[in-house]
Amino acid sequence: MDLLPRVGITAVGSHLPQRAVTSRQLQDEVAAGARLPLPDGMFEKATGIRTRRFAGPDEHPSTLALGAARRALAARGLEPADLDLLLFASASRDVCEPATAHLVQAELGSRAHALDISNACNSFLNGIDTARAMILAGRATRALVVTGETPSRAMRRDPSGLAEFRAGFAGYTFGDGAAAVLVERVDRGGILDVETQTASEHWEVGGIPGGGSRHPRGDEWSYFRGGGKELRGVFEQIGADILTRVAARTGLGWDAYARVLVHQVTLPYLERFVELTGVPADRLVVTVPELGNLASATIGVQLDRIMPELETGDRVLMVGLGGGVSLMTMVWEKS
Repeated sequence: MDLLPRVGITAVGSHLPQRAVTSRQLQDEVAAGARLPLPDGMFEKATGIRTRRFAGPDEHPSTLALGAARRALAARGLEPADLDLLLFASASRDVCEPATAHLVQAELGSRAHALDISNACNSFLNGIDTARAMILAGRATRALVVTGETPSRAMRRDPSGLAEFRAGFAGYTFGDGAAAVLVERVDRGGILDVETQTASEHWEVGGIPGGGSRHPRGDEWSYFRGGGKELRGVFEQIGADILTRVAARTGLGWDAYARVLVHQVTLPYLERFVELTGVPADRLVVTVPELGNLASATIGVQLDRIMPELETGDRVLMVGLGGGVSLMTMVWEKS
């Protein structure tokens, strides 16, 4: 007999901007802005990314999240008034204050308790976990967790030279998008396990320095800076332990999962993940060549794509990687 009520994901939605940009187009723009002679096809060869979506001038994290939220509600046959918790869980935001959750809610028309959760590319998984905890604590009954990501606006399109180009290169993997899930009590299945591992001593490896009290003003600080190789090295160093702990605690091997959803930065990064972990490649949902690095929306977009094929009892393992540095896993069984 379960000691705690079961809480699970009952619906999902996603939303992508219309504008598609190829790696060639992006590389040509950056090369022209920097006046650097870049090797032909460099961006695509280095990242495996062919295209990505960019938000338009009138699209923001809240508006992308709103599209995903409406799809999730429609999938469940619910109205905004049915929500009592709304979490905007994203690395991007519309404004520093107030919480972007309020901007989403004002347009959506709900009256729920609303707040933001931010933890780089793990924000969305953290939001789902927080919603589950609040439901188990009796503080909410039905939560909407949304993310809207516009990291393309943190790309430096006109680096002043080779050093600046290299410092911002990881940012050229980004694409924009949004996802949303409904979290509520379920009769069976649901979220079975959550695990985290954090190595905060590496917080300076990558990020966007501006917007806080250290660098409150100036476009110079609004661009993504980070060492892709350094981040990858940290994840490889600490990442295997978390999957070992999950397997030992749950007793679930790779054959227990219908799908494995992994945060995707580049295609070589994903291939290295497969090599290190042994996950069957056919269990992955590969989105990075088509959509790039969607930050915290990555796993939500993947989940939306596979939701129609999942059957009751199917288990999904979600693996998040985020700057900071943090790792997070979630085992979910469809009810």
